[in-house]
Amino acid sequence: MTRTVLGIDIAKETVAVALLDGTRLEPATFPNTPEGAVKVLNWLHKRKVAHVHACMEATGTYGEVLALALHEAGHTVSVVNPARIAAYAKSQLARNKTDALDAQLIARFCLKEEPPVWTPPAPQVRDLRALVRYLEDLQAMRQAEANRLQAGTHPEAVQQALHDHLAFLDQQIAQVHTQIAAHIDQHPELRRQRDLLVSIKGIGERTAALLLAELGDMTAFANARAVAAYAGLTPRQFSSGSSVRKRTRLSKLGNATIRKALFFPAIVAKQHNPIVHAFCARLLAAGKSPMAVVGAAMRKLIHLAYGVLKTGKPFDPNHQPSLPADHPSSPLTPLDRPDQVPALA
Repeated sequence: MTRTVLGIDIAKETVAVALLDGTRLEPATFPNTPEGAVKVLNWLHKRKVAHVHACMEATGTYGEVLALALHEAGHTVSVVNPARIAAYAKSQLARNKTDALDAQLIARFCLKEEPPVWTPPAPQVRDLRALVRYLEDLQAMRQAEANRLQAGTHPEAVQQALHDHLAFLDQQIAQVHTQIAAHIDQHPELRRQRDLLVSIKGIGERTAALLLAELGDMTAFANARAVAAYAGLTPRQFSSGSSVRKRTRLSKLGNATIRKALFFPAIVAKQHNPIVHAFCARLLAAGKSPMAVVGAAMRKLIHLAYGVLKTGKPFDPNHQPSLPADHPSSPLTPLDRPDQVPALA
């Protein structure tokens, strides 16, 4: 039976689609707005498409409206890592790149690979994600203004304007922090998960909020390794034949926001979390570099976070997992052999 797929290329202002049904390939372009999402649904209806497997790249917030509209209309939606699409494009020797061609490429990828089905996060998680990402934007803006202030001598008027803007941004950042805490407190499940995460030494309320926002229901992942892979914290080996042996590094094929958020918590956990501290000490004794150990600590924190959420029990520094260390279902899977520890860079 011929499957009908819809390849979707998301841009900031437009959405290019390609409907692939057997030998039929029909392109179209729509505004990337809520009204544009309705137009996509009407366009499918006019072509008598009762059900389609729609596929798009993960592009932050730009594709969320259309993905949600298609899901609520009963269509199957897949949201895939852009690296998979890029790799598929190379395998097809794609030489040209336009929005329309990218949509067609994604449609063919969907037809061949049948990527996993996307399930939208709960409304409270979507709201939390919006707040957390807005906070990230404010903090980046504040850092840019602080750098500008320190860059050199400015006229007094510019100096004052920068100080005023920094004060305003500090006020906004504090306000959003309060809103995030209040949002989590008013949703019992989010509050329960936040309390479990902050029981892990090294993870504070801000990091917990970001993990809940970016990962959604972490227990929906198959195991802790899958969560680490989503964050790009799994090792990437590079060897060929008997002579090529490059240093193992983090794959970084995942959510960069999570990796960034775990860097300083990992440094804290390395000193104050008994399990992470003992683990890092073993790696250092095995000759691993300090930065490689920090990367391993980041991944360890993800494993511990998955463990407390999966079991529903607060972090216990004396806990000994009953499953073997390398068992894929173990919520507290240790970070493996020293020779598999990746470097951060």
